[in-house]
Amino acid sequence: MKAQKLSEQELSAELKGLPRWTVTRDKLHREYKFTDFVHAFSFMTASALLIEKMNHHPEWLNVYGRIVVDLTTHDSGGITLKDVELAKGMDALARQLGAVG
Repeated sequence: MKAQKLSEQELSAELKGLPRWTVTRDKLHREYKFTDFVHAFSFMTASALLIEKMNHHPEWLNVYGRIVVDLTTHDSGGITLKDVELAKGMDALARQLGAVG
């Protein structure tokens, strides 16, 4: 079943629980920073397991210790609760793996 795109009001309420996430180009957006490439790649590896389990894949970019993540549900035409859940899961992993920003 297709996930429901969040309304502006719903999205605004969800963002209160995602303090470092913003909406950029109609996508949930966040930049993570780690001390080095090994820590950043460890985060990406741990996230990949969560991502596969959810079957919800981000747009992301890695340069050394920096990872940029954009989340949207393409088949729903915008941000859904699937994106919010993935963002929360990635934040929890980032904390465990020592994100510095």
